[in-house]
Amino acid sequence: MSDDYNTNKDNDVTESEQIKSRAAKREKVIVRTSFVGIAANILLAGFKFVVGLISRSIAVMLDAVNNLTDALSSVVTIIGAKVANKKPDKHHPMGHGRAEYLSALIIAAIVLYAGITALIESVKKIIHPETADYSVITLIVITASVAVKILLGLYVGKKGRDTDSLSLIASGKDALFDAILSGSVLASALIFVLSGVSLESYVGLLISGFIIKSGIEMLIETLNKILGERADSDLTDKIKSVLRSIPEVRGAYDLVIHSYGPEKLLASVHLEVPDSMNATEIDTLSRRAQMLVMEKTGVILTTVGIYSYNTGSSGAGAMESQIRDTVLKHDWALEMHGFYVDNETRSVRFDVVMSFDIPHREGLSILHSEMDQLYPDYKFYIVADVDASDVEDLSEEKAKLKSK
Repeated sequence: MSDDYNTNKDNDVTESEQIKSRAAKREKVIVRTSFVGIAANILLAGFKFVVGLISRSIAVMLDAVNNLTDALSSVVTIIGAKVANKKPDKHHPMGHGRAEYLSALIIAAIVLYAGITALIESVKKIIHPETADYSVITLIVITASVAVKILLGLYVGKKGRDTDSLSLIASGKDALFDAILSGSVLASALIFVLSGVSLESYVGLLISGFIIKSGIEMLIETLNKILGERADSDLTDKIKSVLRSIPEVRGAYDLVIHSYGPEKLLASVHLEVPDSMNATEIDTLSRRAQMLVMEKTGVILTTVGIYSYNTGSSGAGAMESQIRDTVLKHDWALEMHGFYVDNETRSVRFDVVMSFDIPHREGLSILHSEMDQLYPDYKFYIVADVDASDVEDLSEEKAKLKSK
């Protein structure tokens, strides 16, 4: 027992060191990428301001302002990454990882403000137009801006996906949008040079619309992260697959994942095991499950609940099959699990994952009524579970049940 304990302890230390190492490398990549974005955007903004003043182009000036907001966004990203990587403390025992979501929220607000400001200035220029004067230098600067923004957007976006940084991903998308918008400014400048028709105020209006749209999308995406969104199906499938690979585990259910930042995911789950297992065996299994999930997915399994299934009751299987068929005939009943029959107390317990199409109270009332008709001599304890993570696809099974 002592050797096993020491081995587990050493594994915990190693895993802890690996997590810290990954977090440090991630922060380094985010900061370095953000500095590249700051440098590129400040240079572009400087050139565009000069060109915009010389050519009296509102579209070029607004494009320069947009570059400054991008630089400011990168500064916020750096601050967010630094705060997120701070060690846990008494007031924040789960760490500071969610600070990245707040930094992304600030970036979205900055982008939205820039878009609204650009919209107001564009409308003013439409009402009180000024004729722009595009030179060869102006056209060269705008063309170079398009190329730089495309390269910057691809680079920042890739680093954001590699590090799972919401702020960098947003900045990468924003840079690619900027490339399209700068291209629109270039197109309006060429049209003016070739035909004398000035479209730059309307292009400024178009730019502001894209900036506002981008800001709103970033805001919604970040708010979803903060509020708590549905767990990624690929991740939940992988975790359940890892858990079901343990010989004693018949099923893994009620998986709930809480995000404390991109690098810190905590989860809870229920495992279905034989009713013949004792406390020591369950304890050993729970610890093994936690270690496997951490090793294979990086998710910290904080809570492992237990469902037992019948191994000594000959009639339990047939009873479960009949009840399962009855329950799953309902479209709103997505999954049934945790089934157990206690013949001594004449009681049955099971859980049902219900969709959001029906209130839990109503669903439970229907099920209790049906169970009382099927087995009037038994007492039923039915728990309604929230559809928090994807369950096994039972569409074919449900179709067969309805056809009976």
